[in-house]
Order: sequence, then structure tokens, then C-alpha cells
Amino acid sequence: MSLFANPQYRWRETYSVLFREADRPAAAALRKTLEGLEGYRVTDVTTDAGGQVESMTVIAPADFAGMDLSFVSGEDVQEQIAELKLERKSTPLSKKEQVKLQRLIECDARFDVFHFEQVVGDDSTEDDEYIDPGSLISMLKCLAQLCRGVGVDPQTGALL
Repeated sequence: MSLFANPQYRWRETYSVLFREADRPAAAALRKTLEGLEGYRVTDVTTDAGGQVESMTVIAPADFAGMDLSFVSGEDVQEQIAELKLERKSTPLSKKEQVKLQRLIECDARFDVFHFEQVVGDDSTEDDEYIDPGSLISMLKCLAQLCRGVGVDPQTGALL
């Protein structure tokens, strides 16, 4: 079950990891890698017929966070890459950013990572008192390494 349907969690932000579909990991490998991160719990894994990840939920209780992961391919990915390249044309890029931008040309798939805050106490407040982005950052790095991909903050266009 997605965290969107869980009243104990509130959606905060969405990030992406773009990669070549040929580098899409098997669900078992991704699960093992994520569960190797301290305190992570992986649930609700769905796969395609080949055993590759379609979606999963990752809970990081120590950070008061949860993440839904969802696989996307096709036209949406190509549109996002075109937008990222267009946005980056007008700004100076570091060598590291240039390498990442060049790698995007080969990408044809992505994982969307929906970051959720665990609601603690009165859920009417909107402050970030409890949420720690550490689990999100760790997951993005892990996914990017496993998929040989590039993490993206879609709100800012930053390449991670």
C-alpha cells in the first residue's frame, strides 16, 4: 500500500533518479541494498514479469520518513530530460554537472521517489521539526549508484 493512502504519513517532495532501462535493477538486489542501509524497512514490493522493480515502499523510522518508489519509462522521461537540458543551457556547469548532463542523454527510464514525513502528534502543523532528509539522500545515492543513474530534484532541476 502506498504511503499516499496512509494517514500516518504526509507527502513532502518528489525526487527522481534517471537511468538507462537496461540498468534497471532486479527487485531482490534493490531490496537487499536498501535493507543494508541502517534502519530501513522495505515493504510492498511489486515487480514486472522479469523480477525488476515496478514499485516499493521504504520506511526509515529513525528519520520520521517514508518513501514510495515508482518506475517510469517512455515519453514522460524523454520530456523531463529535454526540459533539464534546456534549463541547464543558460547556466554555467561544473565539470561534474557536465558529466551528469551528458549521462542523461542515454537515459530512458527513471525512479520517482516520493518522500513522506511521518506525522507525529498533532498533524495540523506544517513545520519540519521531525523530518530528516538523510534517508532520502541516502536512498537517492543508493539508487543512482545501483542504476548508474543521475539523481534529480525536479523542483529546482539540480543534478545530484
